Amino acid sequence: MDNVSSTLSELVREVRGCTRCAAHLPLGPRPVFQIDARATILVAAQAPGTKVHASGRPFTDHTGARLTLSSGDRLRAWMGIDEATFYDPQRLAIIPMGFCYPGRGSGGDLPPRPECAPAWRQRLLAQLPNIRLTLVIGQYARDWHLPETRRLTLTETVSRYAEFGPACIPLPHPSPRNNRWLQKNPWFERDVVPVLAQRVADAMS
Repeated sequence: MDNVSSTLSELVREVRGCTRCAAHLPLGPRPVFQIDARATILVAAQAPGTKVHASGRPFTDHTGARLTLSSGDRLRAWMGIDEATFYDPQRLAIIPMGFCYPGRGSGGDLPPRPECAPAWRQRLLAQLPNIRLTLVIGQYARDWHLPETRRLTLTETVSRYAEFGPACIPLPHPSPRNNRWLQKNPWFERDVVPVLAQRVADAMS
């Protein structure tokens, strides 16, 4: 094993054993992420929900409803890739802003724990030398990866996707809870999704 692989393996073990937020996590620590130094696409997500916590696999939030796309199904449809490709760590890294389920508040799941990204994010990203495209999903990922847009709404940021170059594209969260946003903003699936799918194909080519 080369030094890069060895260093990444050691870091992954360290992250998976993290308990620094344990006192605040209703289901206990279970860091969920996907990483390989060969990945060319980074999915910068938010934090796992209860179904992802149970499965230990990102974006496994299947609803069971025939007419409702899960977050994972919708994101893969936007990207134009199948499930096998999505879960191939050699092609795609999934590094959320918080690795463990943060609990639930009055308006839905709580934000990612604030301790997580400062402790681990930069160290993990440093182990991804081949990333050609970063998908920035939701507000918390946007604030980290595109801090210059913090004064904009998420809708404004997504609508200005072309300003961030071919290596980064901001996205709304693909959760079914965003169905209303998608209905109010048809330009996203009409104009942005085809660009996203082409950039994904280019990054994987």
